[in-house]
Amino acid sequence: MSFDTLGLHETLLRAVTDAGYTQATEVQSRAIPPAMEGRDLMVSSSTGSGKTASFVLPALMKVLAARADGKRRDKGVVHGPRIVVLTPTRELAMQVAKAVFDYGRHVQGLRVATVVGGVPYGAQLKALRGPLDVLIATPGRLIDHMESGRAILANVEMLVLDEADRMLDMGFIEPIHHIAAATPASRQTVMYSATFAGHVGRLAEELLREPQRIDISSHTEAHADIEQRLHWADDLTHKNALLDHILTAREVDQAVVFTSTQRDADWLADRLADMGHHVASLHGGHPQGRRTRVLQGLRNKQLKILVATDVAARGIDVPTISHVINYGLPMKAEDYVHRIGRTGRAGRAGLAVTLAERRDASMVQRIQRFTTQRIPAATIEGLEPKRSEPPALRPAGKTFPSRPFPGKPAGKTFKPAGKKFARAGGPERAPR
Repeated sequence: MSFDTLGLHETLLRAVTDAGYTQATEVQSRAIPPAMEGRDLMVSSSTGSGKTASFVLPALMKVLAARADGKRRDKGVVHGPRIVVLTPTRELAMQVAKAVFDYGRHVQGLRVATVVGGVPYGAQLKALRGPLDVLIATPGRLIDHMESGRAILANVEMLVLDEADRMLDMGFIEPIHHIAAATPASRQTVMYSATFAGHVGRLAEELLREPQRIDISSHTEAHADIEQRLHWADDLTHKNALLDHILTAREVDQAVVFTSTQRDADWLADRLADMGHHVASLHGGHPQGRRTRVLQGLRNKQLKILVATDVAARGIDVPTISHVINYGLPMKAEDYVHRIGRTGRAGRAGLAVTLAERRDASMVQRIQRFTTQRIPAATIEGLEPKRSEPPALRPAGKTFPSRPFPGKPAGKTFKPAGKKFARAGGPERAPR
Protein backbone atom coordinates (compact mmCIF):
# COMPACT_ATOMS: atom_id res chain seq x y z
CA MET A 1 0.00 0.00 0.00
CA SER A 2 1.29 3.45 -0.89
CA PHE A 3 1.87 5.87 1.99
CA ASP A 4 -0.18 8.57 0.26
CA THR A 5 -3.32 6.41 0.64
CA LEU A 6 -3.07 6.21 4.46
CA GLY A 7 -4.34 9.72 5.17
CA LEU A 8 -1.08 11.09 6.53
CA HIS A 9 -0.45 14.84 6.70
CA GLU A 10 1.55 16.28 3.78
CA THR A 11 4.32 17.24 6.20
CA LEU A 12 4.80 13.61 7.19
CA LEU A 13 4.48 12.29 3.64
CA ARG A 14 7.32 14.58 2.62
CA ALA A 15 9.50 13.22 5.42
CA VAL A 16 8.66 9.63 4.48
CA THR A 17 9.66 10.38 0.88
CA ASP A 18 12.86 12.05 2.11
CA ALA A 19 13.65 8.83 4.00
CA GLY A 20 13.35 6.90 0.73
CA TYR A 21 10.05 5.09 1.33
CA THR A 22 7.03 4.98 -0.98
CA GLN A 23 5.25 1.73 -0.07
CA ALA A 24 4.04 0.97 3.45
CA THR A 25 4.87 -2.42 4.96
CA GLU A 26 2.07 -4.69 6.11
CA VAL A 27 2.25 -3.63 9.74
CA GLN A 28 2.23 0.03 8.69
CA SER A 29 -0.73 -0.30 6.34
CA ARG A 30 -2.73 -2.25 8.94
CA ALA A 31 -1.80 -0.31 12.09
CA ILE A 32 -1.58 3.32 10.96
CA PRO A 33 -5.24 3.87 9.95
CA PRO A 34 -6.82 2.54 13.20
CA ALA A 35 -4.12 4.25 15.27
CA MET A 36 -5.01 7.57 13.63
CA GLU A 37 -8.66 6.89 14.49
CA GLY A 38 -7.68 6.69 18.16
CA ARG A 39 -8.14 2.93 18.55
CA ASP A 40 -6.18 0.98 21.15
CA LEU A 41 -4.00 -1.62 19.44
CA MET A 42 -2.33 -4.93 20.27
CA VAL A 43 0.30 -5.50 17.58
CA SER A 44 2.61 -8.44 16.94
CA SER A 45 5.14 -7.85 14.22
CA SER A 46 8.56 -9.24 13.43
CA THR A 47 11.85 -7.39 13.74
CA GLY A 48 12.63 -5.27 10.68
CA SER A 49 8.99 -5.04 9.58
CA GLY A 50 8.72 -1.28 10.00
CA LYS A 51 6.80 -1.36 13.27
CA THR A 52 8.47 1.79 14.66
CA ALA A 53 7.03 3.95 11.88
CA SER A 54 3.64 2.31 12.43
CA PHE A 55 3.29 4.09 15.77
CA VAL A 56 5.57 7.11 15.25
CA LEU A 57 3.58 8.42 12.27
CA PRO A 58 0.17 8.28 14.07
CA ALA A 59 1.82 9.91 17.11
CA LEU A 60 3.08 12.77 14.97
CA MET A 61 -0.40 13.08 13.46
CA LYS A 62 -1.70 13.73 16.98
CA VAL A 63 0.90 16.46 17.43
CA LEU A 64 -0.10 18.12 14.15
CA ALA A 65 -3.82 17.78 14.91
CA ALA A 66 -3.39 19.42 18.31
CA ARG A 67 -1.61 22.36 16.73
CA ALA A 68 -4.23 22.69 14.02
CA ASP A 69 -6.91 22.80 16.71
CA GLY A 70 -5.11 25.70 18.34
CA LYS A 71 -4.23 23.82 21.51
CA ARG A 72 -1.34 25.91 22.72
CA ARG A 73 0.62 25.49 25.92
CA ASP A 74 1.23 28.48 28.13
CA LYS A 75 4.83 29.43 28.80
CA GLY A 76 6.09 28.78 32.31
CA VAL A 77 3.60 25.99 32.95
CA VAL A 78 4.80 22.39 32.88
CA HIS A 79 2.30 20.46 30.83
CA GLY A 80 4.41 17.43 30.14
CA PRO A 81 4.43 15.32 26.97
CA ARG A 82 1.56 14.65 24.60
CA ILE A 83 2.98 11.28 23.51
CA VAL A 84 4.89 8.80 25.73
CA VAL A 85 6.77 5.82 24.28
CA LEU A 86 8.15 3.23 26.71
CA THR A 87 10.94 0.92 25.57
CA PRO A 88 12.90 -1.80 27.41
CA THR A 89 16.41 -0.55 26.59
CA ARG A 90 18.38 2.61 25.95
CA GLU A 91 19.34 1.45 22.46
CA LEU A 92 15.74 0.92 21.42
CA ALA A 93 14.79 4.31 22.91
CA MET A 94 17.49 5.96 20.80
CA GLN A 95 16.25 4.15 17.70
CA VAL A 96 12.68 5.36 18.32
CA ALA A 97 13.93 8.91 18.94
CA LYS A 98 15.79 8.83 15.62
CA ALA A 99 12.60 7.73 13.86
CA VAL A 100 10.64 10.57 15.50
CA PHE A 101 13.21 13.12 14.32
CA ASP A 102 13.38 11.58 10.83
CA TYR A 103 9.63 11.50 10.26
CA GLY A 104 9.07 14.78 12.11
CA ARG A 105 11.82 16.70 10.33
CA HIS A 106 9.32 19.05 8.66
CA VAL A 107 7.17 19.57 11.78
CA GLN A 108 7.96 23.07 12.94
CA GLY A 109 9.30 23.30 16.50
CA LEU A 110 8.88 19.58 17.26
CA ARG A 111 9.86 18.98 20.89
CA VAL A 112 11.24 15.53 21.70
CA ALA A 113 13.03 14.25 24.81
CA THR A 114 14.66 10.92 25.58
CA VAL A 115 14.82 9.78 29.22
CA VAL A 116 16.96 6.69 29.80
CA GLY A 117 19.33 5.30 32.40
CA GLY A 118 23.08 5.69 32.16
CA VAL A 119 22.81 9.37 31.18
CA PRO A 120 23.34 12.36 33.53
CA TYR A 121 20.13 13.80 34.91
CA GLY A 122 20.92 17.42 34.04
CA ALA A 123 20.03 17.40 30.33
CA GLN A 124 16.96 15.27 30.99
CA LEU A 125 15.69 17.65 33.67
CA LYS A 126 16.13 20.58 31.29
CA ALA A 127 14.17 18.80 28.58
CA LEU A 128 11.35 17.94 31.00
CA ARG A 129 10.92 21.55 32.19
CA GLY A 130 9.22 22.81 29.06
CA PRO A 131 6.30 21.53 27.03
CA LEU A 132 6.99 18.33 25.13
CA ASP A 133 5.46 16.71 22.10
CA VAL A 134 7.05 13.26 22.42
CA LEU A 135 8.81 11.63 25.37
CA ILE A 136 10.68 8.37 24.78
CA ALA A 137 11.74 6.64 27.99
CA THR A 138 12.81 3.47 29.72
CA PRO A 139 10.45 2.72 32.64
CA GLY A 140 13.01 2.89 35.45
CA ARG A 141 14.39 6.33 34.66
CA LEU A 142 10.92 7.76 33.93
CA ILE A 143 9.76 6.58 37.37
CA ASP A 144 12.75 8.42 38.91
CA HIS A 145 11.65 11.67 37.26
CA MET A 146 8.01 11.12 38.21
CA GLU A 147 8.92 10.62 41.86
CA SER A 148 10.96 13.83 41.84
CA GLY A 149 7.97 15.68 40.38
CA ARG A 150 9.81 16.56 37.17
CA ALA A 151 7.86 14.31 34.80
CA ILE A 152 4.20 15.29 34.49
CA LEU A 153 2.00 12.86 32.57
CA ALA A 154 -1.38 14.50 33.16
CA ASN A 155 -1.80 15.51 29.51
CA VAL A 156 -0.66 12.34 27.75
CA GLU A 157 -2.88 11.56 24.77
CA MET A 158 -1.10 8.44 23.54
CA LEU A 159 0.90 5.80 25.42
CA VAL A 160 3.01 3.36 23.40
CA LEU A 161 4.51 0.21 24.93
CA ASP A 162 7.20 -1.02 22.53
CA GLU A 163 8.44 -4.60 23.05
CA ALA A 164 6.13 -5.01 26.03
CA ASP A 165 7.08 -8.67 26.46
CA ARG A 166 10.71 -7.71 26.94
CA MET A 167 9.86 -5.00 29.48
CA LEU A 168 7.91 -7.54 31.53
CA ASP A 169 10.76 -10.05 31.27
CA MET A 170 13.03 -7.35 32.73
CA GLY A 171 10.72 -6.85 35.72
CA PHE A 172 9.07 -3.59 34.66
CA ILE A 173 5.44 -4.61 35.20
CA GLU A 174 4.96 -2.49 38.33
CA PRO A 175 6.64 0.61 36.82
CA ILE A 176 4.44 0.25 33.72
CA HIS A 177 1.30 0.13 35.89
CA HIS A 178 2.55 3.16 37.84
CA ILE A 179 3.26 5.13 34.67
CA ALA A 180 -0.08 4.23 33.08
CA ALA A 181 -1.93 5.24 36.25
CA ALA A 182 -0.37 8.71 36.03
CA THR A 183 -1.82 9.28 32.55
CA PRO A 184 -5.44 10.22 31.75
CA ALA A 185 -7.91 7.34 31.56
CA SER A 186 -9.00 8.71 28.19
CA ARG A 187 -5.58 8.18 26.63
CA GLN A 188 -5.00 5.96 23.60
CA THR A 189 -2.78 2.94 24.33
CA VAL A 190 -0.82 1.07 21.68
CA MET A 191 1.03 -2.08 22.67
CA TYR A 192 3.63 -3.97 20.64
CA SER A 193 4.78 -7.43 21.72
CA ALA A 194 6.14 -10.62 20.16
CA THR A 195 3.46 -12.51 22.10
CA PHE A 196 0.33 -11.63 24.03
CA ALA A 197 0.20 -14.87 25.97
CA GLY A 198 0.41 -15.08 29.76
CA HIS A 199 1.36 -11.99 31.74
CA VAL A 200 1.64 -9.81 28.61
CA GLY A 201 -1.95 -10.61 27.68
CA ARG A 202 -3.11 -9.85 31.22
CA LEU A 203 -1.34 -6.48 31.09
CA ALA A 204 -3.08 -5.70 27.80
CA GLU A 205 -6.46 -6.52 29.34
CA GLU A 206 -5.75 -4.13 32.21
CA LEU A 207 -4.44 -1.19 30.16
CA LEU A 208 -6.28 -1.30 26.83
CA ARG A 209 -9.90 -0.58 25.96
CA GLU A 210 -11.52 -2.74 23.26
CA PRO A 211 -8.23 -3.07 21.42
CA GLN A 212 -7.90 -4.05 17.79
CA ARG A 213 -5.61 -7.07 17.38
CA ILE A 214 -3.07 -6.93 14.55
CA ASP A 215 -0.95 -10.04 14.11
CA ILE A 216 1.51 -9.68 11.26
CA SER A 217 3.82 -12.57 12.01
CA SER A 218 4.64 -15.19 14.57
CA HIS A 219 7.74 -16.80 15.99
CA THR A 220 7.19 -19.69 13.58
CA GLU A 221 7.75 -17.59 10.44
CA ALA A 222 10.32 -18.96 8.02
CA HIS A 223 12.78 -16.02 8.06
CA ALA A 224 13.17 -16.41 4.31
CA ASP A 225 16.08 -13.96 4.09
CA ILE A 226 18.03 -15.63 6.91
CA GLU A 227 19.88 -18.91 6.53
CA GLN A 228 20.26 -20.73 9.85
CA ARG A 229 23.06 -23.17 10.65
CA LEU A 230 24.02 -25.20 13.69
CA HIS A 231 27.64 -26.20 14.34
CA TRP A 232 28.36 -28.67 17.13
CA ALA A 233 31.54 -27.95 19.08
CA ASP A 234 33.39 -30.54 21.14
CA ASP A 235 34.71 -28.00 23.64
CA LEU A 236 35.69 -24.35 24.04
CA THR A 237 38.82 -24.69 21.92
CA HIS A 238 36.81 -26.22 19.08
CA LYS A 239 34.12 -23.55 19.44
CA ASN A 240 36.73 -20.78 19.19
CA ALA A 241 38.25 -22.38 16.10
CA LEU A 242 34.80 -22.44 14.45
CA LEU A 243 34.18 -18.82 15.39
CA ASP A 244 37.58 -17.74 14.07
CA HIS A 245 36.98 -19.46 10.75
CA ILE A 246 33.53 -17.90 10.30
CA LEU A 247 34.67 -14.38 11.16
CA THR A 248 37.60 -14.48 8.73
CA ALA A 249 35.44 -15.53 5.77
CA ARG A 250 35.20 -13.06 2.88
CA GLU A 251 31.41 -13.06 3.07
CA VAL A 252 31.35 -11.35 6.47
CA ASP A 253 30.40 -7.71 6.03
CA GLN A 254 29.59 -7.07 9.68
CA ALA A 255 28.75 -9.54 12.44
CA VAL A 256 27.04 -9.55 15.81
CA VAL A 257 28.32 -12.25 18.17
CA PHE A 258 25.99 -12.98 21.07
CA THR A 259 27.18 -14.11 24.50
CA SER A 260 25.20 -15.16 27.55
CA THR A 261 26.74 -12.74 30.06
CA GLN A 262 28.39 -9.33 30.22
CA ARG A 263 31.62 -10.92 31.41
CA ASP A 264 31.69 -13.23 28.41
CA ALA A 265 31.10 -10.29 26.06
CA ASP A 266 34.08 -8.36 27.39
CA TRP A 267 36.31 -11.46 27.43
CA LEU A 268 35.45 -12.47 23.87
CA ALA A 269 35.80 -8.91 22.52
CA ASP A 270 39.29 -8.73 24.07
CA ARG A 271 40.20 -12.06 22.50
CA LEU A 272 39.01 -10.99 19.04
CA ALA A 273 40.76 -7.63 19.36
CA ASP A 274 44.01 -9.44 20.18
CA MET A 275 43.57 -11.27 16.87
CA GLY A 276 43.36 -7.98 15.00
CA HIS A 277 39.61 -7.66 14.49
CA HIS A 278 37.87 -4.27 14.64
CA VAL A 279 35.57 -5.24 17.51
CA ALA A 280 33.79 -3.84 20.56
CA SER A 281 31.53 -5.26 23.25
CA LEU A 282 28.10 -3.89 24.10
CA HIS A 283 26.14 -4.70 27.25
CA GLY A 284 24.04 -3.11 29.98
CA GLY A 285 27.05 -2.46 32.21
CA HIS A 286 28.46 0.18 29.88
CA PRO A 287 27.72 3.91 30.30
CA GLN A 288 25.45 5.40 27.68
CA GLY A 289 28.16 7.53 26.11
CA ARG A 290 30.27 4.50 25.32
CA ARG A 291 27.28 2.55 24.04
CA THR A 292 26.35 5.40 21.71
CA ARG A 293 29.90 5.53 20.32
CA VAL A 294 29.95 1.76 19.77
CA LEU A 295 26.65 1.80 17.86
CA GLN A 296 27.81 4.74 15.77
CA GLY A 297 31.02 2.87 14.99
CA LEU A 298 28.94 -0.09 13.85
CA ARG A 299 26.72 2.04 11.64
CA ASN A 300 29.60 3.86 9.93
CA LYS A 301 31.49 0.53 9.55
CA GLN A 302 34.44 1.48 11.74
CA LEU A 303 33.58 -1.72 13.61
CA LYS A 304 33.26 -5.06 11.86
CA ILE A 305 32.26 -7.17 14.87
CA LEU A 306 30.00 -6.39 17.80
CA VAL A 307 30.01 -8.77 20.78
CA ALA A 308 26.77 -8.23 22.66
CA THR A 309 24.32 -9.53 25.23
CA ASP A 310 20.60 -9.89 24.52
CA VAL A 311 19.41 -6.77 26.32
CA ALA A 312 22.06 -4.53 24.77
CA ALA A 313 21.34 -5.69 21.24
CA ARG A 314 17.58 -5.09 21.27
CA GLY A 315 16.77 -2.35 18.80
CA ILE A 316 20.00 -2.51 16.79
CA ASP A 317 19.03 -1.79 13.19
CA VAL A 318 22.11 -1.91 10.93
CA PRO A 319 21.27 -3.29 7.46
CA THR A 320 24.89 -4.24 6.73
CA ILE A 321 25.00 -6.89 9.48
CA SER A 322 25.50 -10.02 7.37
CA HIS A 323 26.10 -12.54 10.16
CA VAL A 324 24.68 -13.28 13.59
CA ILE A 325 26.62 -15.81 15.64
CA ASN A 326 25.25 -17.38 18.80
CA TYR A 327 28.47 -18.00 20.72
CA GLY A 328 26.53 -18.37 23.96
CA LEU A 329 22.98 -19.62 23.65
CA PRO A 330 20.11 -17.44 24.89
CA MET A 331 18.33 -18.07 28.18
CA LYS A 332 14.94 -18.05 26.44
CA ALA A 333 13.90 -19.46 23.08
CA GLU A 334 12.16 -16.17 22.20
CA ASP A 335 15.48 -14.35 22.38
CA TYR A 336 16.86 -16.58 19.61
CA VAL A 337 14.28 -15.12 17.23
CA HIS A 338 15.20 -11.58 18.22
CA ARG A 339 18.91 -12.34 17.87
CA ILE A 340 18.76 -13.70 14.35
CA GLY A 341 16.52 -10.79 13.37
CA ARG A 342 19.58 -8.50 13.56
CA THR A 343 20.55 -9.81 10.11
CA GLY A 344 18.55 -10.30 6.93
CA ARG A 345 17.20 -6.75 7.19
CA ALA A 346 15.99 -4.38 4.48
CA GLY A 347 15.66 -7.20 1.95
CA ARG A 348 19.25 -8.40 2.33
CA ALA A 349 20.29 -12.00 2.90
CA GLY A 350 21.79 -12.95 6.24
CA LEU A 351 23.38 -15.93 7.96
CA ALA A 352 22.63 -16.95 11.56
CA VAL A 353 25.07 -19.46 13.04
CA THR A 354 24.68 -21.22 16.38
CA LEU A 355 27.80 -22.72 18.00
CA ALA A 356 26.57 -25.31 20.49
CA GLU A 357 28.26 -27.76 22.82
CA ARG A 358 26.52 -30.95 23.95
CA ARG A 359 25.49 -29.24 27.20
CA ASP A 360 23.44 -26.84 25.02
CA ALA A 361 21.35 -29.62 23.46
CA SER A 362 18.25 -28.97 25.60
CA MET A 363 18.26 -25.27 24.69
CA VAL A 364 18.61 -26.10 21.00
CA GLN A 365 15.60 -28.40 21.36
CA ARG A 366 13.56 -25.64 23.02
CA ILE A 367 14.44 -23.20 20.24
CA GLN A 368 13.40 -25.69 17.56
CA ARG A 369 10.12 -26.42 19.33
CA PHE A 370 9.43 -22.70 19.75
CA THR A 371 10.12 -21.85 16.11
CA THR A 372 8.69 -25.17 14.84
CA GLN A 373 11.75 -25.34 12.57
CA ARG A 374 14.82 -27.51 12.64
CA ILE A 375 18.15 -25.67 12.54
CA PRO A 376 20.17 -27.59 9.95
CA ALA A 377 23.43 -28.98 11.29
CA ALA A 378 26.53 -28.10 9.26
CA THR A 379 30.25 -28.84 9.37
CA ILE A 380 33.39 -27.07 8.21
CA GLU A 381 36.02 -29.18 6.48
CA GLY A 382 38.94 -29.71 8.83
CA LEU A 383 36.90 -28.59 11.85
CA GLU A 384 34.38 -31.43 12.04
CA PRO A 385 33.30 -32.38 15.59
CA LYS A 386 34.82 -35.58 16.93
CA ARG A 387 31.70 -36.28 18.98
CA SER A 388 28.44 -37.19 17.28
CA GLU A 389 25.36 -35.01 17.29
CA PRO A 390 23.19 -35.55 20.41
CA PRO A 391 20.72 -38.37 19.61
CA ALA A 392 17.62 -36.35 20.49
CA LEU A 393 18.50 -33.81 17.80
CA ARG A 394 19.19 -36.16 14.91
CA PRO A 395 16.56 -36.03 12.15
CA ALA A 396 14.25 -39.04 12.16
CA GLY A 397 14.27 -40.40 8.62
CA LYS A 398 14.50 -36.93 7.08
CA THR A 399 17.43 -34.78 6.11
CA PHE A 400 17.48 -31.01 6.34
CA PRO A 401 19.92 -29.65 3.73
CA SER A 402 21.53 -26.34 4.60
CA ARG A 403 21.57 -23.99 1.65
CA PRO A 404 24.87 -22.12 1.43
CA PHE A 405 25.24 -18.44 2.07
CA PRO A 406 24.34 -16.53 -1.12
CA GLY A 407 27.20 -16.69 -3.58
CA LYS A 408 28.52 -20.14 -2.50
CA PRO A 409 27.77 -23.21 -4.61
CA ALA A 410 25.50 -25.79 -3.05
CA GLY A 411 26.88 -29.03 -1.67
CA LYS A 412 30.37 -27.79 -0.83
CA THR A 413 31.98 -27.66 2.57
CA PHE A 414 33.99 -24.72 3.75
CA LYS A 415 37.75 -24.97 4.08
CA PRO A 416 39.53 -23.00 6.78
CA ALA A 417 41.77 -20.25 5.56
CA GLY A 418 44.79 -22.08 6.99
CA LYS A 419 45.75 -19.24 9.29
CA LYS A 420 45.72 -20.01 12.98
CA PHE A 421 45.19 -17.37 15.62
CA ALA A 422 46.15 -17.53 19.28
CA ARG A 423 45.02 -15.24 22.00
CA ALA A 424 47.78 -13.00 23.22
CA GLY A 425 48.53 -12.93 26.91
CA GLY A 426 48.29 -16.57 27.90
CA PRO A 427 45.97 -19.54 27.66
CA GLU A 428 42.28 -19.15 27.03
CA ARG A 429 39.83 -19.73 29.81
CA ALA A 430 36.29 -20.88 29.50
CA PRO A 431 33.63 -18.19 29.81
CA ARG A 432 31.26 -18.54 32.70
